[in-house]
Amino acid sequence: MGNRLSKIYTRTGDDGTTGLGDGSRIAKDDARVEAYGTVDETNSAIGMVLACQDLPEDVRNCLTRVQHNLFDLGGELCLPGYTAVNDDHVTRLEERLDAFNADLPPLKDFILPGGGEAAAACHLARTICRRAERRVTSLGRTEDINPAVLRYLNRLSDLLFVIARVLARHAQGQEVLWQREFTES
Repeated sequence: MGNRLSKIYTRTGDDGTTGLGDGSRIAKDDARVEAYGTVDETNSAIGMVLACQDLPEDVRNCLTRVQHNLFDLGGELCLPGYTAVNDDHVTRLEERLDAFNADLPPLKDFILPGGGEAAAACHLARTICRRAERRVTSLGRTEDINPAVLRYLNRLSDLLFVIARVLARHAQGQEVLWQREFTES
């Protein structure tokens, strides 16, 4: 394990730069910082899902593992040339996705974010994950990135969608379906 922070503020970022894992400094709005920062947001949003009461244990275990993987993925993006995520990570997400999806009814309608506190939090995590995927794609236009990172984020957003469906059923037994010409009652 590397050095642990004993002092949280360093003042080194007061000029609008931040340090990467290799010691180099870049602007805080650099595409790389945007990418790993949005991965961190995704991880935090998953933490909000995990903070919800009464989660099914398999969902809790899955999302906890995802949080660890996202921390590694963010580290990979913070350290140019370092690889932490590989196709095995993507395969594990696909296996969990298939397992959670197996008991769900086929989709016939669009689903609105909602369906209970945990499901809504999971939908929010999904949309942040999609943004992380877009930020990593932008970074990949100017710098080499590990293709498994994009595959992981793409599968993770799918997994979060399926888990949101599971959580909606767990909490209320139904999802919120989109209605074309919704009118207030």
